[in-house]
Amino acid sequence: MKERQLKQILPAQQVSDGAGVKIRRSLGLQPQLRLDPFLMLDCFGSDQAADYLAGFPAHPHRGFETVTYMLDGHMLHEDHLGNQGHLKSGGVQWMTAGSGIIHSEMPQQESGLMRGFQLWLNLPASEKMKDPAYVDLKPEQLSRLALVGGGHAVVIAGHLTLPLQNQTLAGPIQGLSTEPLYVDLSFTAGEQVQLLIPSGHNALVYPFEGEIKIAGSRVQTHQAAILTDGDSLMITADAAARVIVLAAKPIGEPVVQYGPFVMNSVAEIEQAIRDYQAGTLTKMAAGTIQV
Repeated sequence: MKERQLKQILPAQQVSDGAGVKIRRSLGLQPQLRLDPFLMLDCFGSDQAADYLAGFPAHPHRGFETVTYMLDGHMLHEDHLGNQGHLKSGGVQWMTAGSGIIHSEMPQQESGLMRGFQLWLNLPASEKMKDPAYVDLKPEQLSRLALVGGGHAVVIAGHLTLPLQNQTLAGPIQGLSTEPLYVDLSFTAGEQVQLLIPSGHNALVYPFEGEIKIAGSRVQTHQAAILTDGDSLMITADAAARVIVLAAKPIGEPVVQYGPFVMNSVAEIEQAIRDYQAGTLTKMAAGTIQV
């Protein structure tokens, strides 16, 4: 097996989004800081209500998917059709904006810790105008596995294969064209984990508690570690740590982004803007992804 190495470090920087929510952004700070098909990775986390209370009022999307992983807290998702979904600690919402959706994500708490991730995952040209859809996953619907070193894994999408303990665990999200892998790994002190990632898939690791080592290279908290190609990954934690691992098949198509619209050409962006202004962006009904 060819082991993946550390290629690039992208330190997350504090920015604000929505109505002023403070977040840490690594991927997506600039157009060149993407990792096909990943467009943006935000980590939000604060126990100060002023940092998150304003939330994310109604806004449109077209051409990609958003994945919200709520580690702690409670958010309410609502869309233009009146659908509602409560995203609570340990839950996930996987939303395919497709041809267009208008939604809001608003805190349902006035105090306490709110923490999680939002990932923007691109869609190929052939799927950008598909019907919008989403699925809300409760914590018990996610796949979990104890690691031999004492830690544990939570699998949201794809297949987690651990060759050293001869186990494979499938997450609830499967069958997407980009073949995404989304895993939350918790390490005990001194633990080492090897996992398989298909060769040719782009991959990154993001520690959000503690720090780790990849092939001897140190990755600190809130740094996105972009990896070289290969088919296996070894992660070591000298002290307790928690990371997310993301990998997916690159699309290899032009990306033109204007705020919440991600298409393949300027003309398609201009059409999205016209559709939004004319009220036709969301002419299709949102459905539910079956898992």
